[in-house]
Amino acid sequence: MIVTRFAPSPTGFLHLGHAFAALTAHRAAERNGGRFLLRIEDIDRTRSRREYEQAIRDDLNWLGLSFEEPVRRQSEHFSDYAAALKALDERGLLYPCFCTRKEIAEEIARAAEAPHGPDGPHYPGTCRRLSPAVREARMAAGESFALRLDVEKAFAAIARPLTFVEQGAGPTGETGEQIVRPALFGDVVLARKELPASYHLAAVVDDALQGVTLVTRGHDLFHATHVQRVLQACFGYETPAYAHHRLILDVSGKKFSKRDRSVTLESRRRAGATPASIKESLGWQDR
Repeated sequence: MIVTRFAPSPTGFLHLGHAFAALTAHRAAERNGGRFLLRIEDIDRTRSRREYEQAIRDDLNWLGLSFEEPVRRQSEHFSDYAAALKALDERGLLYPCFCTRKEIAEEIARAAEAPHGPDGPHYPGTCRRLSPAVREARMAAGESFALRLDVEKAFAAIARPLTFVEQGAGPTGETGEQIVRPALFGDVVLARKELPASYHLAAVVDDALQGVTLVTRGHDLFHATHVQRVLQACFGYETPAYAHHRLILDVSGKKFSKRDRSVTLESRRRAGATPASIKESLGWQDR
């Protein structure tokens, strides 16, 4: 059975880009007699608001998109992410990183040829080279740190090539079976003191626990699949298929922002828009 999900963060009102993403996930499930899930990604407790969560529900209902209850709320499942981090740590695949952003930028500037990924220069691995004794001492002293995935160790532990199937299209038209490039982002952060799980870790754990079989999302997240596929293999999770779709952009060619209230579904609805007119503005066809 096809299981899809729409997973917004309740940090503002949904905009037209969200509407397109939700419609896409819902249709993929509906066409195949599958299940469509709503997941609330409220792991950032400083910015998430319950009123925005209710607005998300209202907007989806207004668009005519039904979803299963109960809805998974990330803030209620921190123990799941802690267990995942513990599993990685027990295998020696995590290390604490004490570097500040300024220190990382300075280290990168000193490097003659710093590796780059889709998000910019890779973390240079400064804390990866610390001895266990030094790590323990700095943690015991109360220094702030993030937990990074040692990608080289992780891929060595997996010991086989990884792939994923793209049913949509990546940013440059990628489709079909894709070869995973584990080092694409370097040693990514999986958790911080103030954030119990990164987007990558939480998405992988949530998708597995909810039985998601098809991940539909904008093609700006296509490259994130490489990191997430490595994590899936580390945990022994089943691999969903992926279908990345086009982005909905403003007249200047930029992604819509929650800060722009004029493009939110809530403001469009108050201005007299209908679900049909929203779909028409998105170039959407119910077929």
